[in-house]
Amino acid sequence: MKSDETLSEQVACELAWDPEVDVSRLEIGVQDGIVTLSGSVPGYAQKVAAQRAVERVAGCRAIVIELKIDAPPVLQHPDFDLAEAIVLALRWQAGLAGNQVHVEVERGCVTLSGEVDWGYQRNLAEKVVSRMRGVMGVANRIAVRNSDAVTHVAEHISAALARRAQREFAGIHIEVEDGVATLSGKVSSLRDRRAACGAAWATRGVRRVVDELVVE
Repeated sequence: MKSDETLSEQVACELAWDPEVDVSRLEIGVQDGIVTLSGSVPGYAQKVAAQRAVERVAGCRAIVIELKIDAPPVLQHPDFDLAEAIVLALRWQAGLAGNQVHVEVERGCVTLSGEVDWGYQRNLAEKVVSRMRGVMGVANRIAVRNSDAVTHVAEHISAALARRAQREFAGIHIEVEDGVATLSGKVSSLRDRRAACGAAWATRGVRRVVDELVVE
């Protein structure tokens, strides 16, 4: 197991290596394998990028995000303009047809709602919006339609995990009831935890994922 000092150094190196992250105003704290990021970032996209960078570092058990987002200059990105840009961006995404996703913007904070057929569509919409300039936060309230025709959902998720990396996901237990997939067990990193949840979300018939995974 890595010492907190070693983990802190490796997190700092990973953040500095990532071109999407400006480390000049970030502070890193580590205690018992839990990494705390504090300071400020210029936008929501960089906040997400910093979190993803920490997740890539082995030995990180959990992340506490205390990053503040700098408020944009007044009228630089009016809510109407931002909403219009988001609607257009979502409309041009393959896999997001028509008006499936509804958008609300208040002071740069975006709320996504509506219904989609697949969990990956829900995550895709959030990913697109999170990278847009002027966004201060994203609340994803998009629902995934329940599909009664899909059977053996847990087996499909297990097969998807086995295809990706059987050794890393061998300790995961999967239960599915009424379209709700609950993942429990142990994984070796936060990145593996995110990948497992991603595989569950990408499985047809899953409308919600409950993450009970523990990082060793």
